[in-house]
Amino acid sequence: MKQISIALFGILAVILVGCSGSDTYRGSWKATDAKGEKFELFFNAKDFTVRNNSGKKEKFEYSQNSVQIENSVSTYGIQLADGRSYQINFPKSDDESIGLIKDENGTPLYVISRKGYLKYEDVFKLN
Repeated sequence: MKQISIALFGILAVILVGCSGSDTYRGSWKATDAKGEKFELFFNAKDFTVRNNSGKKEKFEYSQNSVQIENSVSTYGIQLADGRSYQINFPKSDDESIGLIKDENGTPLYVISRKGYLKYEDVFKLN
């Protein structure tokens, strides 16, 4: 019975958030790629914009297709209209203002932060 309840809850959660993006990652982000280049990202409910440091903007439509929470670490799956898939991962269970955007193979593409430009090492440094 418990397994059925968990499965129904999971299906309901997917239905509720299946199309539009989560409030967790909506809004403005400062992003840094693996080369150290800086970008600004802005997530709306069904699209997001990427602006590079020269001011060029690109807009992408997406839908959220998964939510995974493991050990209080959240990961949101999104699929772009052109078929590409990405994961928005918040690796620190107590801080959703810092995250990673990974490709479908789990390779980090961007480190994102609400406050400033960070490097991958800043997110995973030893305390």
